[in-house]
Amino acid sequence: MTAPPPPVSSPAPRRGLLADVLDPYAFRVALYVLLALPAGGLVVGLLTVGVVGGVLTLALVVGAALLLGALWLVGGLADVQRVLAGLLGVTFVRAGPPPAYTGVWAWVRATLSDPATYRALLFHVVQFPLAALCWLVLGSLLLLTLGALASPLWWLYPPLFPLVWQDSTVTPGLPVVAGLLVLGLGSLLVLGGVLNLMGRMWTRLTLALLGGDMGYEAARREVMALRRAAGRVALGDDLDATLADLAVQARLASTAQAVALLAPDGTARASSGTAPAEWLLPNQSAPVPQGEADVRYTAGGATLVSFPVSLPPSAEVLDGGMLQAVYTPGTRPGPDELAFLLSIADHAGTALHAAQLIERAGTRAGEQERARLARELHDSVAQALYGITLGAKTARATLDRDTGKARASLDYTIRLAEGGVSEMKALLFSLRPDALEEGGLVAALTGHAQAMEARHGLTVFADLPAEPHLTPDAQAAAYRVAQEALHNVVKHARAHQVWLSVQQAGGWVTLTVRDDGRGFDPEQQGRGTLGQRSMRERAAGAGGTLEVRSVRAAQVGIPSGTESGTTVTLRLPAAPAEPQPVAMSTGAQS
Repeated sequence: MTAPPPPVSSPAPRRGLLADVLDPYAFRVALYVLLALPAGGLVVGLLTVGVVGGVLTLALVVGAALLLGALWLVGGLADVQRVLAGLLGVTFVRAGPPPAYTGVWAWVRATLSDPATYRALLFHVVQFPLAALCWLVLGSLLLLTLGALASPLWWLYPPLFPLVWQDSTVTPGLPVVAGLLVLGLGSLLVLGGVLNLMGRMWTRLTLALLGGDMGYEAARREVMALRRAAGRVALGDDLDATLADLAVQARLASTAQAVALLAPDGTARASSGTAPAEWLLPNQSAPVPQGEADVRYTAGGATLVSFPVSLPPSAEVLDGGMLQAVYTPGTRPGPDELAFLLSIADHAGTALHAAQLIERAGTRAGEQERARLARELHDSVAQALYGITLGAKTARATLDRDTGKARASLDYTIRLAEGGVSEMKALLFSLRPDALEEGGLVAALTGHAQAMEARHGLTVFADLPAEPHLTPDAQAAAYRVAQEALHNVVKHARAHQVWLSVQQAGGWVTLTVRDDGRGFDPEQQGRGTLGQRSMRERAAGAGGTLEVRSVRAAQVGIPSGTESGTTVTLRLPAAPAEPQPVAMSTGAQS
């Protein structure tokens, strides 16, 4: 769809005097009425034979078969009538796939309990007499029109149309011929109007009796579209994709020919469907009231509806543009559809506001991350560089006078440099993308252990022989539990050494984090702090178990010589091994 600009008022296009006669729709209606009478007679005949023959032969097996056939014909012939209604421009969409066949009696009960069966039967009964009436009216008008328009031939060649009145032949004069011509033209105009009226009548009749519950189907489509739109807006991953999906949902769940989401300057953000250029209006600004629909007509006879895309007052830019829907000439949306499209416009405004918030949050997060990095560099690397500078100056000043003191200053400078390098590695590790996704659990734990040693002075003994077989969820749970356990060591344990190991045996993967810190009394803490509860929830979510054992320093009742510290043990089920492809052998065996 070419995005239509904001519209201006335009009156509905005027129709010419012969518009109904020259409209191709009138010829399709005439063809439909021409076919409706024999089709209706055939349907009535088949149903009558089936029902009457079934009742008369009900005592025999063939009677039941005839009745079942007549019941099937009600729906089958309704499908034929729906195809025939395509001449009127009526299309029918199935609500869903037909139910599975579960037996004759189940089908009979379902068919007899379906209101569509009785509506189709009523259409079959009404079609034949109504078509006969249409034939009579159209035939009379057609004969009157042809006879009146043929009056000049009567005037020029009276023997062709001999009219005898009381033993005398009537010959028309010029005024009579002129009057008959006017009558013929009037009858022709009436014939076109009657065809248009009959087309609307048959259209409404077929929609009412052969269509499903149109209100229910329209409401179902709108609800499904709004659910999808709400989910897409909540996802908020790509603004352009979200707006494009909103435009598609608005068109599919409505009767619009095309839908477009426009920016405040009139450019298209997203569109769905196509519309001829003559259905669009010239680019002139015209504000649309908030919460309302602006319905206008174009020079091509189409209906153009505009809805404002408004943003909440907290947004940086309140004008989100507008949503425009184009309808085919002669079609105007109802109030329910207008309310649905206005909801889509509100969803578009929410998506725009969410994009603004995400951009604002990203900018703020970047500023906060830069401030944090500046603090980290100032507190660690900058101090180390300052100490290195002082150590180097001291070594240079004492190099000639006191070689031992100069050597000590250089050793001090080297230690500061090594500490600065370790601190910088730890900062770089924290700024890298998720190491778990890059190299697996072992690589992520190894990097985290190195960062702990560099930043907190702990000695970490890592026993990580091989990558365990874990599902992605279990792998993430193991990494987060290890992070939390090591964080607790730094924050609470006052430990000097930490032992970290990952072992796989017997279909289970065991992660162990042990420290030599001061420990705690499990009986006083119950099931632990918030961090321990988080670790237990992660373990349970991955199908594993978590055990926390701790021995508190100088705890009463513990055996003499027992070391204090805490041990966190996580057990997770190993992922099933991937099946290996079976080698296929070829050739004959000897």
